[in-house]
Amino acid sequence: MSGVQERRESSTSIGGEINLDLKPPPTLESFYQFCAQRKLMGVRCESCKAVLLPPRMLCPRCGSSNSEWVELKGTGELLTYSAIHVATPTFQSLVPYAVGIVSLTEGARLPGIIRVKPEDLRIGLELRIAFEPSTSKNWPSWPRYFFVRTDTP
Repeated sequence: MSGVQERRESSTSIGGEINLDLKPPPTLESFYQFCAQRKLMGVRCESCKAVLLPPRMLCPRCGSSNSEWVELKGTGELLTYSAIHVATPTFQSLVPYAVGIVSLTEGARLPGIIRVKPEDLRIGLELRIAFEPSTSKNWPSWPRYFFVRTDTP
């Protein structure tokens, strides 16, 4: 196996350290590799400057394929949410929980689980991202992100 192939394989395993110098592709796999490093990364279109999250190969705003990874602050405002009281077996241990869409400071919107007391949920709530490694051998086995209140330690 050539050195280039070895380097590429080591940079694409979930949970492995990802090197921005190798310019990882704007894929969900790369996104979750960054999550494993506790980094919220998005792709910024070099043409129109839109922040794409989840990352995409083509900018939906201008069609450009020129992009670069950028680290995002991971803070934002709750735009909408839904409280889940009946869940599939995989998520049953979390019930009740909320899923929502957070409008990040940089303008991108990101869906995720909102770990806030149900009585504290409200549109406009200030949130920040948090991460946990996956401990599951079943789906979802990638590192996980979720949102918590900004005043949560």
